[in-house]
Amino acid sequence: MRDLTRLTWREVRGAGATGIALLPIGSQEQHAAHLPMGTDTLLAEAVLDAAAALLDRDPTPSELVRLPALPFGHSPHHLFAAAVSLSAATLGAVLDDVLDSLVTSGYRRIMVVNGHGGNDEIMRLAVKRFALRADVTVAACSYWTVTSGDGEPDGGRPEVTPGHAGWFETSLMLAAHPELVRTPVAARAPVDPPPLFDNPPYPGLTVERHGEWARVGGSTDDASGADAGAGRRLLADRAVGLARAIRAFDEATAGVFDEATAGPFDAVTVPRADAATAVPDAATIRAEEKNEDH
Repeated sequence: MRDLTRLTWREVRGAGATGIALLPIGSQEQHAAHLPMGTDTLLAEAVLDAAAALLDRDPTPSELVRLPALPFGHSPHHLFAAAVSLSAATLGAVLDDVLDSLVTSGYRRIMVVNGHGGNDEIMRLAVKRFALRADVTVAACSYWTVTSGDGEPDGGRPEVTPGHAGWFETSLMLAAHPELVRTPVAARAPVDPPPLFDNPPYPGLTVERHGEWARVGGSTDDASGADAGAGRRLLADRAVGLARAIRAFDEATAGVFDEATAGPFDAVTVPRADAATAVPDAATIRAEEKNEDH
């Protein structure tokens, strides 16, 4: 995998004709008292880089180009403490502009790898809308959902995965960035009643109640039992899953776009959507009112 930041413009365009651009996205938001604001960004990068290391040993047929991570996301539900949050419309517009720039720079295949639950719906809607108007194939995933498929790693706890600033994220951070975890991690006292955003009263419901993130102290579950060993297994599992997903995306889309249709310096015009349809907004997906886990 090559780093776009280190490439010349000719190298970027040369890779675009048959390659895949990979865009990690995250957030800057409170993660309780023991994890840094950039946890979601750091973990999206850690999983993507670990997947890339696997693919470097067994390369995909197509070249992979990694973009710098987009460090800001949709985090209004964490502003009770601290966050740098983009509105749903702004995040959708930023993703639209990045995708548009990549296509204009010669890329026809792009994958977005997300690290923050509050971005998930906005990201998925953005790539769907973009692919309707541009000659491109775009994939999107949140790293915790793309597993190896070989079963839950030893010690895994699906009931608290992914959560927010809880056992799962803290274990991953102890594996990927132990120097950034404030230890010892204090135990979280049981919260009564439990928050509805993490414990809906009936399967299939999404329930939000005003003020609950502040009431529970900014985390979904007790992180005091997190450990680096579990984190390494979880990270390895997601890395294998993401590497397999990238390879499958490559195999499913290779050869779809004819190199002869666009030379290495030809700009590709992408029709701009109008203001009413360009990007997801709160009225469309109600993301301003939906406080995502993670």
